Amino acid sequence: MATRTDPYLSYRFLVEVDSLVVAGFSEVSGLEVETTTEDYQEGGVNAYTHKLFKHVSYPNLVLRKGMSDSQTLWRWIRDATAMQPIAERKNIRVVLLNSTGQESRGWEFREAYPVKWTGPEFQADQASVAIETVELVHRGFSQIEGLS
Repeated sequence: MATRTDPYLSYRFLVEVDSLVVAGFSEVSGLEVETTTEDYQEGGVNAYTHKLFKHVSYPNLVLRKGMSDSQTLWRWIRDATAMQPIAERKNIRVVLLNSTGQESRGWEFREAYPVKWTGPEFQADQASVAIETVELVHRGFSQIEGLS
């Protein structure tokens, strides 16, 4: 009999900034990498076009969370967007948890810093969670080794 392996649920994850869980995030996006190529048509070869490596690009890592009283993340955003000549870069970990709460897979984003903060929208006629969004640029990411 074959054993069934269920996929990981996307709502169980942690976000760490420099090894500290700084807030409860409800959404993470930007786990992407794209390699751009350049076409090269070799003279006399009509069957195909060469695809040459050009560069790798990463979109911004976007974190969405309900507002909290924690000032750790806000101080970093404030300091990085205060027109300082050099923003403090930090490593970010996004870790997916399995059904028992154990770390199962994860990605580490190298040398990230905030480039955009979007505050919540307030509406007096709705009782919804105030969500803030933080966008981070980074210098690439890798899968964290050693997780089950």
